[in-house]
Amino acid sequence: MSRDRTDSLERAIERAREAVDRVRREGNLPKVSGFRDYEPGQRVHARIELDGPGLLRGKQAGIDVMGDGTVVPYTGSIRKRELGADSLDDAFERLREALR
Repeated sequence: MSRDRTDSLERAIERAREAVDRVRREGNLPKVSGFRDYEPGQRVHARIELDGPGLLRGKQAGIDVMGDGTVVPYTGSIRKRELGADSLDDAFERLREALR
């Protein structure tokens, strides 16, 4: 886990995209079995979170990189609301909109 501070939303989005690219280069996660089977697309490989400025708690959003390489953008921290996206570019545009 690491934390970075940036001076702009655009730089934060750029750094988040770099993090997504790094995770995706690692390859997909395997299927795992426990009490039930979990396919790679059901497992979160990495969660990249972005927090906006604010006195107490700013806007929060992020993107989950799933075990099969797909991405799920969301807003919120405790109660996450999926933003939906058709592509990686669309996912980052929705994050940008959520944090403005």
